[in-house]
Amino acid sequence: MTGMLIAGERTEGAAGEGIDVVDPATEEKIDAVPRGTAADVDAAVEAADKAFADWQKTDAEDRANLLRKAIALIERDRKDLTMSLVHEQGKPVTEAGGEIHHLIHGLNYYADLATKVRGSYQPLPSALSKAYGMVIRRPMGVVAAIVPNNFPLTLLGTKVAPALMAGNTIVVKPAATTPLTTLKIADLLLEAEFPPGVVNVITGKGSEVGDALVTHDKVRRVAFTGSTAVGRHIMGLAAPKLKRMTMELGGSDPVIVAPDANLKAAARGIAIGRFWNCGQMCLGGKRVYVFDEVYDELLEQLTRTVGKYEPGLGWEKAEKPAIRVGPLHTADGRNEILEQLQDAVDGGGEVVLGGDTREGKGYFVNPTIVTNPALDSRVAREETFGPVLPIWRVSDLDEAIRLANDSEYGLGASVWTNDIRTIHRVANEVEAGMKWVNQFHYGYDELPFGGVKQSGYGKEHGQEGLDYYLEDISVVVGGLE
Repeated sequence: MTGMLIAGERTEGAAGEGIDVVDPATEEKIDAVPRGTAADVDAAVEAADKAFADWQKTDAEDRANLLRKAIALIERDRKDLTMSLVHEQGKPVTEAGGEIHHLIHGLNYYADLATKVRGSYQPLPSALSKAYGMVIRRPMGVVAAIVPNNFPLTLLGTKVAPALMAGNTIVVKPAATTPLTTLKIADLLLEAEFPPGVVNVITGKGSEVGDALVTHDKVRRVAFTGSTAVGRHIMGLAAPKLKRMTMELGGSDPVIVAPDANLKAAARGIAIGRFWNCGQMCLGGKRVYVFDEVYDELLEQLTRTVGKYEPGLGWEKAEKPAIRVGPLHTADGRNEILEQLQDAVDGGGEVVLGGDTREGKGYFVNPTIVTNPALDSRVAREETFGPVLPIWRVSDLDEAIRLANDSEYGLGASVWTNDIRTIHRVANEVEAGMKWVNQFHYGYDELPFGGVKQSGYGKEHGQEGLDYYLEDISVVVGGLE
């Protein structure tokens, strides 16, 4: 059993029970981690609170240098981290390597921002007395990060890096099914000489340790990435104590393909954006609306492109031109996506590619394209967290925008066109927190990341991601006469 990390020490927890970690490609146990309890959460938060007393006083440049030292260690162990991620999450080695790269890029970004936190000076009216105002920016204290299983390292980095660079301490709760690589990263932070207690990792079930973490009196801020349903639950727990929160929740991103689009590029971008990580992304093109004039050609291009995807073991590279795609992460996830697909077919959709599972072990579903399912089908109304792509015909841009907005979600959206009028309409009229033109959906560290409607609130990434871990304190200095 790989222990969780509290105050710089590994522990098997108060209960002494474990949770198996299973390779989704083979369904075989690869390790176990402790099933944490509320007592373990309390110990981790107390350790973080104790460490905060000194950590908040450290120089920003010193914090940045520690993070850069950790980055060098991650680079050193890149191969081991990549293979660890392949086995516990299921994604192919090329995608796992890409996630390590994205993690490193994000850590570097916030290491560079650490010394650029600025307050302000404000002259004040002299009606009361001669005085001036300042705004100083201070860390919040102990913060919590709840990380899902689809991108466990990328989403770890977007929370841990700004939190630490702002001077906070943190307790991380990884998904119960993907804790191992997170614990390896935590070890590297310790090796880089982050003080014990600055970073703590609690393993276990969300209903047990997650709820205890969110409601702990000494946790000042909660950063959560996961489903909208769980996000609502966490908000309900945190609201009575008025905790600051960011909620990065579900998505059902629309993609609009206009008549003037580069269809080859659109097909490639849509395929990458939908089938990366076996479609297990909150941010990804999940509803495609294609103008009548180019529908048949785009569908042909897309079917040809997606047909190259080959499910298989993540550590075995596919032979070109095939492209490796891994399994779904859990058996429940596979069952859910198959039920959504069956509902689409029952509602009049036609499966033109895929639609079945791979024989043998592993939670595999073949990449699937389904055309023109009912607009009230589950693939149109719900988040699809797997390799199923629905496509609809539309007659014009008005219809495309209307259907794009006909969703409770509002994370991202994209359009494939070179028409500036179309670009401006999509940018201004589609209800989404992020938009792309002639690109697949990708979260850049340099830009704020977050949705509208039921896709959450608050921002990660960018300067905004750092700002959320700081308190603005107003100071008035008088007695200057």
